[in-house]
Amino acid sequence: MQMSKTRQKYEQLSPSGAQSVTKKNRTRSGRELLAAMKAAQKKKPQPVKAASQKNSSAQSEQVRFIKVNASSDGQRLDNFLLSELKGVPKSMIYRVIRSGEVRINKGRVHPDSRVSEGDEVRIPPIRVSAQPQEKKAPPLKLSEIPTILYEDEHILAVDKPSGMASHGGSGISFGLIERMRASRPDLPFLELVHRLDRGTSGVLVLAKTRKALVRLHEMIREGQMHKTYKTLVKGDWQNDRQHVKFPLYKYVTASGERRVRVDEEQGLPSHSIFRLIERFGAVSLLEVDLLTGRTHQIRVHAAHLGFPLVGDEKYGDFEFNGEVEHGLLGYPFKRMFLHAGSIAFHHPVSGIDLKIEAPLPKECRELLDALERKKRDAL
Repeated sequence: MQMSKTRQKYEQLSPSGAQSVTKKNRTRSGRELLAAMKAAQKKKPQPVKAASQKNSSAQSEQVRFIKVNASSDGQRLDNFLLSELKGVPKSMIYRVIRSGEVRINKGRVHPDSRVSEGDEVRIPPIRVSAQPQEKKAPPLKLSEIPTILYEDEHILAVDKPSGMASHGGSGISFGLIERMRASRPDLPFLELVHRLDRGTSGVLVLAKTRKALVRLHEMIREGQMHKTYKTLVKGDWQNDRQHVKFPLYKYVTASGERRVRVDEEQGLPSHSIFRLIERFGAVSLLEVDLLTGRTHQIRVHAAHLGFPLVGDEKYGDFEFNGEVEHGLLGYPFKRMFLHAGSIAFHHPVSGIDLKIEAPLPKECRELLDALERKKRDAL
Protein backbone atom coordinates (compact mmCIF):
# COMPACT_ATOMS: atom_id res chain seq x y z
CA MET A 1 0.00 0.00 0.00
CA GLN A 2 2.86 2.34 0.91
CA MET A 3 4.68 1.53 -2.34
CA SER A 4 1.50 2.21 -4.33
CA LYS A 5 1.16 5.70 -2.80
CA THR A 6 4.79 6.46 -3.49
CA ARG A 7 4.39 5.39 -7.11
CA GLN A 8 1.31 7.61 -7.47
CA LYS A 9 3.15 10.60 -6.04
CA TYR A 10 6.13 10.02 -8.32
CA GLU A 11 3.86 9.62 -11.36
CA GLN A 12 2.20 12.97 -10.54
CA LEU A 13 5.58 14.72 -10.28
CA SER A 14 7.19 13.04 -13.26
CA PRO A 15 4.80 11.00 -15.38
CA SER A 16 7.32 10.25 -18.11
CA GLY A 17 9.96 9.26 -15.56
CA ALA A 18 7.49 7.04 -13.67
CA GLN A 19 6.39 5.36 -16.88
CA SER A 20 9.93 4.32 -17.72
CA VAL A 21 10.54 3.05 -14.21
CA THR A 22 7.31 1.11 -13.79
CA LYS A 23 7.50 -0.56 -17.20
CA LYS A 24 11.11 -1.65 -17.02
CA ASN A 25 11.76 -2.06 -13.27
CA ARG A 26 8.57 -3.35 -11.66
CA THR A 27 10.56 -5.06 -8.87
CA ARG A 28 12.19 -1.85 -7.63
CA SER A 29 11.80 -1.02 -3.94
CA GLY A 30 10.04 2.06 -2.60
CA ARG A 31 13.41 3.40 -1.47
CA GLU A 32 14.68 3.30 -5.06
CA LEU A 33 11.54 5.03 -6.33
CA LEU A 34 11.91 7.79 -3.73
CA ALA A 35 15.54 8.31 -4.81
CA ALA A 36 14.46 8.54 -8.45
CA MET A 37 11.72 11.03 -7.50
CA LYS A 38 14.19 13.28 -5.67
CA ALA A 39 16.60 13.13 -8.60
CA ALA A 40 13.80 14.16 -10.97
CA GLN A 41 12.89 17.10 -8.70
CA LYS A 42 16.50 18.32 -8.56
CA LYS A 43 17.16 17.95 -12.29
CA LYS A 44 16.71 21.25 -14.16
CA PRO A 45 16.76 21.79 -17.91
CA GLN A 46 20.11 23.18 -19.14
CA PRO A 47 20.14 26.15 -21.49
CA VAL A 48 21.01 25.19 -25.06
CA LYS A 49 24.14 26.89 -26.38
CA ALA A 50 23.90 28.57 -29.74
CA ALA A 51 25.64 26.66 -32.48
CA SER A 52 27.52 29.80 -33.50
CA GLN A 53 28.96 30.38 -30.01
CA LYS A 54 32.78 30.17 -30.06
CA ASN A 55 35.54 30.18 -27.52
CA SER A 56 37.34 33.47 -26.87
CA SER A 57 40.50 32.05 -28.36
CA ALA A 58 41.49 29.67 -31.11
CA GLN A 59 44.44 27.35 -31.07
CA SER A 60 46.50 26.78 -34.18
CA GLU A 61 47.31 23.09 -33.67
CA GLN A 62 49.81 22.67 -36.48
CA VAL A 63 53.01 24.25 -37.70
CA ARG A 64 52.31 26.46 -40.72
CA PHE A 65 54.57 27.17 -43.67
CA ILE A 66 53.75 30.42 -45.50
CA LYS A 67 55.16 31.46 -48.87
CA VAL A 68 55.99 35.19 -48.96
CA ASN A 69 54.25 36.96 -51.83
CA ALA A 70 55.28 40.10 -53.70
CA SER A 71 53.25 42.39 -51.42
CA SER A 72 55.40 41.42 -48.40
CA ASP A 73 58.76 41.49 -50.19
CA GLY A 74 61.28 43.40 -48.05
CA GLN A 75 59.07 43.53 -44.93
CA ARG A 76 60.62 43.05 -41.48
CA LEU A 77 59.91 39.60 -40.08
CA ASP A 78 58.26 40.91 -36.88
CA ASN A 79 55.86 43.09 -38.89
CA PHE A 80 55.16 40.22 -41.29
CA LEU A 81 54.19 37.97 -38.37
CA LEU A 82 52.04 40.67 -36.76
CA SER A 83 50.02 40.89 -39.98
CA GLU A 84 49.74 37.08 -40.21
CA LEU A 85 48.93 36.48 -36.53
CA LYS A 86 46.21 39.00 -35.75
CA GLY A 87 45.68 39.40 -32.00
CA VAL A 88 49.02 37.91 -30.91
CA PRO A 89 50.95 40.29 -28.59
CA LYS A 90 54.24 41.67 -29.87
CA SER A 91 56.06 40.18 -26.88
CA MET A 92 54.97 36.68 -27.92
CA ILE A 93 56.05 37.33 -31.53
CA TYR A 94 59.56 38.24 -30.35
CA ARG A 95 59.66 35.27 -27.99
CA VAL A 96 58.92 32.66 -30.66
CA ILE A 97 61.40 34.28 -33.07
CA ARG A 98 64.21 34.31 -30.49
CA SER A 99 63.46 30.74 -29.43
CA GLY A 100 64.16 29.57 -32.98
CA GLU A 101 60.59 28.35 -33.58
CA VAL A 102 60.14 30.81 -36.45
CA ARG A 103 62.41 30.15 -39.40
CA ILE A 104 62.91 31.46 -42.92
CA ASN A 105 63.88 28.77 -45.44
CA LYS A 106 64.72 26.50 -42.44
CA GLY A 107 67.28 28.98 -41.07
CA ARG A 108 67.22 30.80 -37.72
CA VAL A 109 66.34 34.49 -37.92
CA HIS A 110 66.09 37.74 -35.93
CA PRO A 111 63.05 40.02 -35.49
CA ASP A 112 64.58 42.63 -37.84
CA SER A 113 65.33 40.05 -40.56
CA ARG A 114 63.56 40.86 -43.82
CA VAL A 115 61.46 38.46 -45.84
CA SER A 116 61.73 38.21 -49.62
CA GLU A 117 59.25 37.08 -52.23
CA GLY A 118 59.29 33.29 -52.45
CA ASP A 119 60.69 32.74 -48.93
CA GLU A 120 59.10 29.98 -46.84
CA VAL A 121 58.35 31.12 -43.29
CA ARG A 122 57.79 28.51 -40.58
CA ILE A 123 55.21 29.60 -37.97
CA PRO A 124 54.77 27.41 -34.85
CA PRO A 125 51.41 26.71 -33.14
CA ILE A 126 50.39 29.96 -31.42
CA ARG A 127 47.25 30.83 -29.48
CA VAL A 128 45.44 33.65 -31.25
CA SER A 129 42.91 35.73 -29.32
CA ALA A 130 39.57 36.09 -31.05
CA GLN A 131 39.11 39.69 -32.12
CA PRO A 132 35.84 41.52 -32.75
CA GLN A 133 35.16 41.82 -36.45
CA GLU A 134 36.45 45.12 -37.78
CA LYS A 135 34.15 47.44 -39.61
CA LYS A 136 35.00 47.50 -43.30
CA ALA A 137 35.70 50.77 -45.08
CA PRO A 138 33.15 51.60 -47.78
CA PRO A 139 34.46 52.05 -51.34
CA LEU A 140 34.68 55.59 -52.66
CA LYS A 141 31.61 56.86 -54.47
CA LEU A 142 32.06 57.86 -58.09
CA SER A 143 31.98 61.54 -57.10
CA GLU A 144 34.63 60.98 -54.40
CA ILE A 145 37.25 59.16 -56.47
CA PRO A 146 40.33 61.41 -56.64
CA THR A 147 42.04 62.14 -59.95
CA ILE A 148 44.87 59.70 -60.64
CA LEU A 149 47.96 61.73 -61.50
CA TYR A 150 50.35 58.81 -62.09
CA GLU A 151 50.19 55.03 -61.89
CA ASP A 152 52.45 52.09 -62.70
CA GLU A 153 53.00 48.67 -61.13
CA HIS A 154 54.80 50.15 -58.10
CA ILE A 155 53.32 53.64 -57.49
CA LEU A 156 49.92 55.31 -57.47
CA ALA A 157 49.71 59.12 -57.10
CA VAL A 158 46.35 60.84 -56.60
CA ASP A 159 45.10 64.40 -56.23
CA LYS A 160 43.68 64.35 -52.69
CA PRO A 161 40.78 66.75 -52.17
CA SER A 162 40.61 69.13 -49.22
CA GLY A 163 38.41 67.79 -46.41
CA MET A 164 39.36 64.12 -46.84
CA ALA A 165 41.76 62.64 -44.29
CA SER A 166 44.74 60.67 -45.59
CA HIS A 167 44.01 57.85 -43.12
CA GLY A 168 41.59 56.93 -40.34
CA GLY A 169 42.10 58.00 -36.72
CA SER A 170 41.39 60.96 -34.40
CA GLY A 171 37.63 60.42 -34.62
CA ILE A 172 37.68 59.58 -38.35
CA SER A 173 36.74 55.97 -39.08
CA PHE A 174 38.19 55.76 -42.57
CA GLY A 175 40.51 57.95 -44.58
CA LEU A 176 41.52 57.99 -48.22
CA ILE A 177 43.89 55.00 -47.93
CA GLU A 178 41.28 52.69 -46.34
CA ARG A 179 38.64 53.64 -48.89
CA MET A 180 41.08 53.36 -51.80
CA ARG A 181 41.85 49.79 -50.70
CA ALA A 182 38.12 49.04 -50.67
CA SER A 183 37.77 50.62 -54.13
CA ARG A 184 40.75 48.75 -55.59
CA PRO A 185 40.40 45.11 -54.50
CA ASP A 186 42.68 44.22 -57.42
CA LEU A 187 45.64 45.64 -55.45
CA PRO A 188 46.92 43.19 -52.78
CA PHE A 189 49.19 45.90 -51.31
CA LEU A 190 48.45 49.62 -50.96
CA GLU A 191 50.12 51.90 -48.40
CA LEU A 192 50.63 55.64 -47.85
CA VAL A 193 54.14 56.85 -48.69
CA HIS A 194 53.52 60.15 -46.88
CA ARG A 195 50.55 62.09 -45.51
CA LEU A 196 48.70 65.33 -46.12
CA ASP A 197 46.65 67.18 -43.51
CA ARG A 198 42.91 66.78 -43.89
CA GLY A 199 42.46 70.37 -45.09
CA THR A 200 45.36 70.19 -47.56
CA SER A 201 44.76 69.23 -51.18
CA GLY A 202 47.20 67.97 -53.80
CA VAL A 203 49.65 65.21 -54.65
CA LEU A 204 49.52 62.16 -52.39
CA VAL A 205 51.72 59.17 -53.24
CA LEU A 206 50.76 55.56 -52.45
CA ALA A 207 52.94 52.48 -52.83
CA LYS A 208 51.61 49.38 -54.59
CA THR A 209 54.58 47.18 -53.61
CA ARG A 210 56.58 46.90 -50.41
CA LYS A 211 59.81 47.33 -52.36
CA ALA A 212 58.61 50.76 -53.53
CA LEU A 213 57.39 51.72 -50.04
CA VAL A 214 60.69 50.87 -48.33
CA ARG A 215 62.76 52.72 -50.92
CA LEU A 216 60.52 55.81 -50.93
CA HIS A 217 60.68 56.00 -47.13
CA GLU A 218 64.46 55.88 -47.39
CA MET A 219 64.33 58.78 -49.88
CA ILE A 220 62.22 60.83 -47.48
CA ARG A 221 64.66 60.21 -44.62
CA GLU A 222 67.60 61.09 -46.85
CA GLY A 223 65.97 64.27 -48.18
CA GLN A 224 65.69 62.93 -51.74
CA MET A 225 61.98 63.68 -52.16
CA HIS A 226 61.17 67.32 -52.96
CA LYS A 227 57.69 68.70 -52.22
CA THR A 228 56.41 72.11 -53.29
CA TYR A 229 53.23 73.73 -51.96
CA LYS A 230 51.19 76.81 -52.76
CA THR A 231 49.56 78.76 -49.96
CA LEU A 232 47.76 82.04 -49.36
CA VAL A 233 48.66 83.82 -46.11
CA LYS A 234 47.17 86.77 -44.29
CA GLY A 235 49.38 89.86 -44.49
CA ASP A 236 51.74 91.66 -46.88
CA TRP A 237 54.74 89.32 -47.25
CA GLN A 238 57.96 91.27 -47.93
CA ASN A 239 60.87 88.95 -48.73
CA ASP A 240 61.11 87.41 -52.19
CA ARG A 241 62.78 84.31 -50.71
CA GLN A 242 63.04 83.39 -47.04
CA HIS A 243 64.51 80.37 -45.25
CA VAL A 244 62.64 79.44 -42.05
CA LYS A 245 64.27 77.01 -39.61
CA PHE A 246 62.20 77.17 -36.42
CA PRO A 247 62.41 73.81 -34.51
CA LEU A 248 58.99 72.22 -34.10
CA TYR A 249 57.62 70.28 -31.12
CA LYS A 250 54.55 68.05 -31.42
CA TYR A 251 52.22 67.66 -28.42
CA VAL A 252 48.64 66.75 -27.50
CA THR A 253 46.30 69.17 -25.72
CA ALA A 254 44.21 68.25 -22.67
CA SER A 255 41.24 67.70 -24.99
CA GLY A 256 43.25 65.20 -27.07
CA GLU A 257 43.90 67.51 -30.01
CA ARG A 258 47.22 67.13 -31.82
CA ARG A 259 49.17 70.40 -31.99
CA VAL A 260 52.62 71.70 -32.94
CA ARG A 261 54.54 74.70 -31.63
CA VAL A 262 57.92 76.33 -32.12
CA ASP A 263 60.14 75.14 -29.27
CA GLU A 264 63.88 75.90 -29.20
CA GLU A 265 64.61 73.28 -26.53
CA GLN A 266 62.38 70.30 -27.39
CA GLY A 267 61.65 70.95 -31.06
CA LEU A 268 62.97 68.92 -33.99
CA PRO A 269 64.98 70.65 -36.75
CA SER A 270 62.66 71.95 -39.47
CA HIS A 271 63.39 73.82 -42.69
CA SER A 272 60.97 75.57 -45.06
CA ILE A 273 61.78 77.91 -47.95
CA PHE A 274 59.07 80.51 -48.68
CA ARG A 275 59.02 82.31 -52.06
CA LEU A 276 56.74 85.23 -52.83
CA ILE A 277 54.58 84.79 -55.94
CA GLU A 278 52.23 87.78 -55.67
CA ARG A 279 50.97 90.34 -53.15
CA PHE A 280 47.30 91.22 -52.93
CA GLY A 281 47.44 93.71 -50.05
CA ALA A 282 45.50 91.89 -47.34
CA VAL A 283 46.92 88.51 -48.40
CA SER A 284 49.97 87.11 -50.20
CA LEU A 285 50.40 84.09 -52.46
CA LEU A 286 53.50 82.02 -51.65
CA GLU A 287 55.25 78.90 -52.88
CA VAL A 288 56.91 76.74 -50.23
CA ASP A 289 59.61 74.10 -50.57
CA LEU A 290 59.79 71.61 -47.70
CA LEU A 291 63.28 70.40 -46.85
CA THR A 292 61.92 68.52 -43.83
CA GLY A 293 58.46 67.04 -43.43
CA ARG A 294 57.33 67.81 -39.89
CA THR A 295 53.67 67.72 -38.90
CA HIS A 296 51.92 71.06 -39.71
CA GLN A 297 55.33 72.51 -40.68
CA ILE A 298 54.21 75.16 -43.18
CA ARG A 299 51.24 76.19 -41.05
CA VAL A 300 53.26 76.68 -37.85
CA HIS A 301 56.26 78.34 -39.54
CA ALA A 302 54.03 80.86 -41.32
CA ALA A 303 51.91 81.59 -38.25
CA HIS A 304 55.02 82.05 -36.08
CA LEU A 305 56.24 84.70 -38.54
CA GLY A 306 52.90 86.52 -38.22
CA PHE A 307 51.44 85.32 -41.54
CA PRO A 308 48.82 82.63 -40.73
CA LEU A 309 47.38 80.61 -43.59
CA VAL A 310 44.00 81.67 -44.93
CA GLY A 311 41.37 79.26 -43.60
CA ASP A 312 43.66 77.54 -41.06
CA GLU A 313 41.38 76.33 -38.24
CA LYS A 314 44.22 75.48 -35.82
CA TYR A 315 46.82 78.23 -36.15
CA GLY A 316 45.00 80.87 -38.19
CA ASP A 317 43.24 84.17 -37.51
CA PHE A 318 39.75 82.88 -36.74
CA GLU A 319 37.93 86.21 -37.09
CA PHE A 320 39.63 86.89 -40.42
CA ASN A 321 38.82 83.37 -41.64
CA GLY A 322 35.14 83.91 -40.83
CA GLU A 323 35.10 87.09 -42.92
CA VAL A 324 36.87 85.31 -45.80
CA GLU A 325 34.19 82.62 -45.74
CA HIS A 326 31.58 85.35 -46.22
CA GLY A 327 33.37 86.88 -49.24
CA LEU A 328 35.80 89.43 -47.77
CA LEU A 329 38.32 88.69 -50.55
CA GLY A 330 35.75 88.76 -53.34
CA TYR A 331 34.86 85.08 -53.24
CA PRO A 332 33.33 82.99 -50.38
CA PHE A 333 36.29 80.71 -49.56
CA LYS A 334 35.57 77.94 -47.04
CA ARG A 335 38.72 75.84 -46.73
CA MET A 336 42.39 76.16 -45.86
CA PHE A 337 44.48 77.49 -48.73
CA LEU A 338 47.30 74.94 -48.77
CA HIS A 339 47.90 72.81 -51.85
CA ALA A 340 50.61 70.22 -52.49
CA GLY A 341 51.33 71.30 -56.05
CA SER A 342 54.20 68.97 -56.96
CA ILE A 343 56.47 66.19 -55.74
CA ALA A 344 59.75 65.13 -57.40
CA PHE A 345 61.86 62.01 -56.80
CA HIS A 346 63.66 59.15 -58.53
CA HIS A 347 61.41 56.18 -59.26
CA PRO A 348 62.13 53.65 -56.48
CA VAL A 349 62.53 50.74 -58.92
CA SER A 350 63.45 52.07 -62.36
CA GLY A 351 65.38 55.11 -61.09
CA ILE A 352 63.90 57.49 -63.68
CA ASP A 353 63.21 61.10 -62.64
CA LEU A 354 59.58 61.72 -61.76
CA LYS A 355 57.79 65.01 -61.14
CA ILE A 356 54.11 64.63 -60.36
CA GLU A 357 51.97 67.76 -60.36
CA ALA A 358 48.42 68.60 -59.30
CA PRO A 359 46.67 71.77 -60.56
CA LEU A 360 45.13 74.20 -58.10
CA PRO A 361 41.55 73.19 -57.19
CA LYS A 362 38.68 75.18 -58.67
CA GLU A 363 37.87 77.05 -55.43
CA CYS A 364 41.49 78.20 -55.06
CA ARG A 365 41.60 79.42 -58.66
CA GLU A 366 38.28 81.23 -58.18
CA LEU A 367 39.65 83.05 -55.12
CA LEU A 368 42.86 84.07 -56.92
CA ASP A 369 40.83 85.31 -59.91
CA ALA A 370 38.72 87.44 -57.56
CA LEU A 371 41.88 88.87 -55.95
CA GLU A 372 43.35 89.67 -59.37
CA ARG A 373 40.18 91.55 -60.33
CA LYS A 374 40.23 93.55 -57.10
CA LYS A 375 43.90 94.36 -57.63
CA ARG A 376 43.26 95.57 -61.20
CA ASP A 377 40.27 97.66 -60.09
CA ALA A 378 42.39 99.34 -57.41
CA LEU A 379 44.98 100.59 -59.97
